[in-house]
Amino acid sequence: LDVSMDTWSYFHTCLVSIWLHRFYIYSAVAFGISLWIVSQFTTTRTKRKVTEPVSTFFWEDPKNLGGTKLGNGCAPPQAQEVHVAGVKIFYGSQTGTAKRFAKTLAEAVTSLNLPVEVINMGDCDPEDGLSEETSSRNICVFLVATYTEGQPPESAAWFCKWLEEAANDFRVGKSFLQGLRYAVFGLGNSAYVDHYNTVGRRMDRWLWMLSASRIMTRAEGDCNVAQSKHGSIEADFEAWKAKFLTRLQALCKGEKQPCSGKCKKGKCKSSGKRSKDSSDHEHGMSEHENTEAEELFETSSEEEAGGTDSVVDVEDLGNIMGHMKKAKVLLLEGAHGVNHFRYQLVCLVDQFLQAKLNCLMIFALFSGYKLIGSHSGVKLCRWTKSMLRGRGGCYKHTFYGIESHRCMEATPSLACANKCVFCWRHHTNPVGTEWRWKMDQPEVILQEAMENHQNMIKQFRGVSGVKAARLEEALRVKHCALSLVGEPIMYPQINRFVRLLHQHGISTFLVTNAQFPEEIRRLEPVTQLYVSVDASTKESLRKIDRPLFKDFWQRFLDSLKALAEKQQRTVYRLTLVKAWNVDELKAYADLISLGKPDFIEVKGVTYCGESSASSLTMANVPWHGEVVGFVQELARLLPDYGIACEHEHSNCVLMAHSKFQVDGEWRTWIDYGRFQELVREHEHSGGSRTFSATDYMARTPPWALFGARERGFDPLDVRFQRKNKARDISGC
Repeated sequence: LDVSMDTWSYFHTCLVSIWLHRFYIYSAVAFGISLWIVSQFTTTRTKRKVTEPVSTFFWEDPKNLGGTKLGNGCAPPQAQEVHVAGVKIFYGSQTGTAKRFAKTLAEAVTSLNLPVEVINMGDCDPEDGLSEETSSRNICVFLVATYTEGQPPESAAWFCKWLEEAANDFRVGKSFLQGLRYAVFGLGNSAYVDHYNTVGRRMDRWLWMLSASRIMTRAEGDCNVAQSKHGSIEADFEAWKAKFLTRLQALCKGEKQPCSGKCKKGKCKSSGKRSKDSSDHEHGMSEHENTEAEELFETSSEEEAGGTDSVVDVEDLGNIMGHMKKAKVLLLEGAHGVNHFRYQLVCLVDQFLQAKLNCLMIFALFSGYKLIGSHSGVKLCRWTKSMLRGRGGCYKHTFYGIESHRCMEATPSLACANKCVFCWRHHTNPVGTEWRWKMDQPEVILQEAMENHQNMIKQFRGVSGVKAARLEEALRVKHCALSLVGEPIMYPQINRFVRLLHQHGISTFLVTNAQFPEEIRRLEPVTQLYVSVDASTKESLRKIDRPLFKDFWQRFLDSLKALAEKQQRTVYRLTLVKAWNVDELKAYADLISLGKPDFIEVKGVTYCGESSASSLTMANVPWHGEVVGFVQELARLLPDYGIACEHEHSNCVLMAHSKFQVDGEWRTWIDYGRFQELVREHEHSGGSRTFSATDYMARTPPWALFGARERGFDPLDVRFQRKNKARDISGC
């Protein structure tokens, strides 16, 4: 006992000594970290200097006096390569100043014998217009003003909105605008300190996040003559214009340097010494804006995820919180002297962990989500935007006759019970096996979802190419795809939520990941119920879906059995991942016999970019021909099913049960009016009056059938083909 007491006394003395000298320890650690940062910075700078490209063009050598150049001073006649094809000037103006500057700049560029085009952002489709510039060798100039409360001018609102969503949407590749060269000149008034030139700054970051290359430092014109660097916004513009023209001529000669400033995390600073006025302007940014510039806008999915292990489970948070509460109780019981500091430390960590889940939800805001309450969300589907412009609808339009521009994509539960390798959210949403949220009421969720959806639709007013009639129709939601993210069926009030949708005349397409069999059994009739069947064996399901439940396989099988008990339309959704699950035909056929779905959707996996949370690459994405081949082989094993439809653009094929083939015609479409009548009768009878999937089926049009010349594209719309197909965005 004496020995143990001596050991404890020695150990206690060491701890007290460390605590008393903690400030020296902190200082030593901080000094070590500082030395490491300085060494890393020095090493990086040295490498950059060593690898700095040396000009290989003979006319760039000042000693070479024999080289001649064209009248515009852009390139010698010996040069065969055109380094700058022209200049495109995009402007967003509220009072006409940016438009006037754009015309002035165009005249100056014309004097260099370069083709120039002036474009109003309100008349430009950014998705099409900017993607074309990635290979055009044009220089793009953006002159944009900051209007009331830091918002863009009305004419530039959609342009900026698209850029923001594209820059923060995982489905858009980080290299989407790689090859586009640009410069930004912002117009603002430093008297409005919190919003000074915010639009120009954000546009600069969004372009940079999409891998576009700056040709020069962003410049800012100031309407406040007292603070303007050159005395007026016109003088600021003239000074920038002179630098731009000099830079343009250098680029015409083949100069490769992408930017004259120091670009870091989307924020471009001049390499020269900044003036006091310039410093004041930069200081004028709000604290939120600075945080946004330095932290949020450069983060990618990989950096946010930080690896598979960094995904925080709801259960893990619950366990951690439980331990933290116990620790706090123990500290409260014996909080004396040193323990008080430890108690404060524990409280700080506790607050951090509580904020972790909220941060995951807040991050969704930067991906185009509109969060609702504490656990729901809504987002505008890209097919909604496509159909608004008459460019075709999604595969549900082809297979089931929904109007894509009238479809609301939402979820009452952001949490999910799987960590699928092909998750297009890259696991930034929380995961969990049971409900752990403060529950919001269905009425509140529906009201806010519809309001947010309609507000996003209204932003398309005046956008180039949008059809006015479809825009008005889109404001009246007709369909709801409960498949945005997460597991909607986890929401305890899912039946009330579905009933509310039906009472508003909205059809329901609900997707579940086959891990909640009892919830599937308790689910009241929906227009169409999906189950994701991502694999056909226990091992491949574990590898692809990475479920949280230990009994995931039994839950999976029980969910399929529960689906077979449903009388309304049911669907298996098979996602093919090349080299993972495409060789399991017989096992898939067995699962189909178990669940007896009305329809089977077979879709090639959509590659959503690199992620440290997944090893998928483009090599895992099957071609449409391979998907068709898989379906044809599967159909041979299923005599009760036939191939009904296809949607080539989505790499998707539909198999349907033979009961939906009447008199030789497929009837995969839905009579939505009839469904609403049937579901109302079901509710009024207290559930005693039932109905089946064949009671509300409708004839499938010829263009939607498998093998049709249109390949699933509605002939009433006009298919848009990008010039650079390699940069096309895959649809979900």
